[in-house]
Amino acid sequence: MAQSTSLSAHLSSLISGHPNRTALAQDVIPSLLKTLPSIAQALRTTSVSQAGSANTFGDDQLNVDVLAESLIRSAIASVPSITTASSEEDPVEKAAYQGTSSSEQREKYTIAFDPLDGSSIIGPNWTVGTIIGIWDGETALSDTRTPRERQVVSILGVLGPRTSAVVAVRLPGTEGSVFEVSLTDDGAVEVLRLSVRLNDSPKTRYFAPANLRCAAENERYAALVNHYIQQKYTLRYSGGLVPDVYHALVKGHGIYTSPVTEKSPAKLRRLYELTPIALLIECAGGVALDSVDGTHVLDRPVKDTDERGGLVCGNKEDVEFVRGQLLA
Repeated sequence: MAQSTSLSAHLSSLISGHPNRTALAQDVIPSLLKTLPSIAQALRTTSVSQAGSANTFGDDQLNVDVLAESLIRSAIASVPSITTASSEEDPVEKAAYQGTSSSEQREKYTIAFDPLDGSSIIGPNWTVGTIIGIWDGETALSDTRTPRERQVVSILGVLGPRTSAVVAVRLPGTEGSVFEVSLTDDGAVEVLRLSVRLNDSPKTRYFAPANLRCAAENERYAALVNHYIQQKYTLRYSGGLVPDVYHALVKGHGIYTSPVTEKSPAKLRRLYELTPIALLIECAGGVALDSVDGTHVLDRPVKDTDERGGLVCGNKEDVEFVRGQLLA
């Protein structure tokens, strides 16, 4: 039996040759991962209800949205290298670390996160998740620099029958990689797979047609969905971004499509959902495009926390087919 690798050992191997990333591996990533079991426990023991409030974007909040936000904020408050944070529930970049800052702090990161993605499917007790992007510096926003240059880690926390996560790490000058972990309620983290990759020659092909109502007003999208049916792709769509993307990464194949039309405007926020997902997909060997214009999600600067877009992501071959059918 192969000897298991600890999270600490694996992260150390990923930052090898980058001595200025010690805090990222030893403090930032582990602290964020260990918030996920707490959120999962809260979901299991809390009756889901309207919180009676709305976030800055005007979206109604659930009590579990607020609770997940609080748990993550509490965790990052004790990590000196996390200098700034914003979230979909509180989309204003502000100081995160609540201790005494040191001018000698070499590593500085900004966290941009969606504390609880999938609010619409919490009621029926479906799998939901947490999306976290980690950015170099004291802000994730820029008029000129792209997410490809500045986002170094993304975490997709999966809160279902078990609590797990996939983590992408891509430091400057590296190709990047994705690994999967399992998390227990007592805070233990087990590395399940050292490398998560999308397979260009899968045994079974999967498709997840988000925003399917758009097919009623977009003949191209209707034809695309019909193509998947005729080609005997297997439908795997839950209505939640996290479980659908995670399914593709676990199975090694998947094409996720979320087009945008005048009647079906973009809903996914670039900072809190699109850019972290895009980093994961790219590091796993796939492609992530904005379905509005076909540009790579990571190639356009994020200038504002409320920027939104559509999404086409998954295996390269399938994404290129969608580009030709839907975006040409």
